[in-house]
Amino acid sequence: MSQDPRNALSALLRAADIQDHEQILNAANAAIKADKSDYAAQHTKVVALLKLDRFDDALRVISGGGIKLQATCILEQAYALYKTSKLEEASKLIETAGLEKRSLRHVAAQVAYRAEKSHEAEAIYRNLLDTDAAGEESDLRINITASVAQSQWQGLSSSSPESASDSLDTFELCYNMACRELARGNTSLAATLLQRAGILCDNSDELTEEEKKTELRSIRAQQAYLFAKIGKLSSALEVYEMLGPATSNDGRDFAVITQNNHFALEETGNPFVRQRKAESLMASAAQSDLFNYQANILKRNNLVIDLGAYKTKGVADRTEKILRQTTLPSANSQINAAAIINAAAHTQGLDSKEALRKLLAVAAKRPNDVGLTLTIVQLQLQQEQAGAALTTLTTFLSRLESSGEANDTDVRFSPGLIALAVTLFRSQKRDASAKAEIVKAAQYWQNRPSQSVGSLLLEAGIELMRSSKSDDLLLAGSSFDKLFREQQGSDVASAGLVAAYAASDASKVREHADRLPPVHDLISGIDVDELFAAGVAATPGSAVSKKRPAAAEEGNAERATKRRRRKLPKNLVEGKAPDPERWLPLRDRSSYRPKGKKGKKRAGEATQGGIVKEEETLGLVGGGGVKVEKAAAPSSNNKKKKKGKK
Repeated sequence: MSQDPRNALSALLRAADIQDHEQILNAANAAIKADKSDYAAQHTKVVALLKLDRFDDALRVISGGGIKLQATCILEQAYALYKTSKLEEASKLIETAGLEKRSLRHVAAQVAYRAEKSHEAEAIYRNLLDTDAAGEESDLRINITASVAQSQWQGLSSSSPESASDSLDTFELCYNMACRELARGNTSLAATLLQRAGILCDNSDELTEEEKKTELRSIRAQQAYLFAKIGKLSSALEVYEMLGPATSNDGRDFAVITQNNHFALEETGNPFVRQRKAESLMASAAQSDLFNYQANILKRNNLVIDLGAYKTKGVADRTEKILRQTTLPSANSQINAAAIINAAAHTQGLDSKEALRKLLAVAAKRPNDVGLTLTIVQLQLQQEQAGAALTTLTTFLSRLESSGEANDTDVRFSPGLIALAVTLFRSQKRDASAKAEIVKAAQYWQNRPSQSVGSLLLEAGIELMRSSKSDDLLLAGSSFDKLFREQQGSDVASAGLVAAYAASDASKVREHADRLPPVHDLISGIDVDELFAAGVAATPGSAVSKKRPAAAEEGNAERATKRRRRKLPKNLVEGKAPDPERWLPLRDRSSYRPKGKKGKKRAGEATQGGIVKEEETLGLVGGGGVKVEKAAAPSSNNKKKKKGKK
């Protein structure tokens, strides 16, 4: 007599170690065939399908199993939706079910991370770490650092304070922290962390040799990206060539990213060949699961390569389509990058002056385009028109501020535009205007959510701390207080609060002063007596002191510095008035007599019976006068020119 399918399935599930999920699936199918209402067998089938990575089949079984099976398999359904990239459906299902179960919170964090909601994912992982995290601490810390790194790649600040890891004991933790520092621009620290990640991975006892090779390829690819960022292009190319073509274990995302980065470092060569390679790369990217910020880089590269292949009309049309589909102004980096590439398409082949005139005409049609305005400002700065650049920017900011729309004012006070305005004001020595811009921005964000403007509040607080005005100090304290609340206990914000309220509100200072390190710890390695003995280093003055002359030359130097005696005319007679015509050339003086026969003849012309020439006396600046001959009036009886002569 054959064994009951349900008993066979139960016996199989009671086995100590189950590796053959196909066997479990076959047993579950046999049990369901014997009794279609066996929900335990249906549940087992769903789990077996998930183990076999047959996520679409698992979703079909759940949807066809009725309400009871769906209520039982909420976790499995959410996981299958996550694995099939149906993130919105998975998020709605988890929201309906709630986050009471720890397993659902794990899936919810994964869904949020994949949907690029890094702050939400980080918050869920931190909650899991704080509540009964026995046996999960290492994995949760790794996932938290991955969420923080994703926030940095997206240009967002972390929603929680950073916890300094006492021991970087896993290569995953080192790798994620290296990615975070790379996104921040701390390349030296990122290089150290990547090197440590490679060593830990190579010495790991938990990985097989094949798994080590796969993980090391990811670390090496990130090192190549780091080399490219710091300008070591030849080293980056060597690493990419060492990695070689993608393997079956790499995954589609890894292959697309490494191919794009390698392609970007190659010599330009024929622009049309590069354009065909870029099209092939974009086709591969369409089949991968890249994050938006990664896919946007590929799209931007493709547009730039098309510009190099002189496809200006197509680039202009595609970027204008992107701009038409969004509301301007926008602080989105992808939208503004499209606007800049659109400007490049409109001005390709023009010199800088013609390009500026062309873009000013385009700006009249798109007055609220941030990317276009920044391109115009950049061109004006390149042409050394700093005043015109500042006027362009301030006019644009005033237009956004006066519109009254919430989106417009949010963009107007975005950190990047504020930083640019402050920099231009200071370059024109307009420090008061720069400070006024900082004050307006800090006041604007006091009563608004400011997760993406933490850097602005921090810099505004630091700048306002330099003022001696009580209003500025209060605004600095408010900025640090908001930063402290939104970042859940930032040490930098605590220090700013203590400095801002030290002279005005001791109650607020006491709370935050306890969070700061003791003064004794900060100065424990400093020898005060040695500092006093060394004195204060004086900064060199702007004027460079002259070298002291040699002793042998001192006598010559004294003679050279003596005042010269004024030379007097040789024929000077004391008490006699000087000649008033002494300033005139010799020929113009009344005492001048030409030498030679012609001189005697001219002197004879002045005898009795000669022509009397009319003279007039001209006054001289030094006194006296000089007689000069008057010009003769034109005569009306001039002789006519003889005919026939030329």
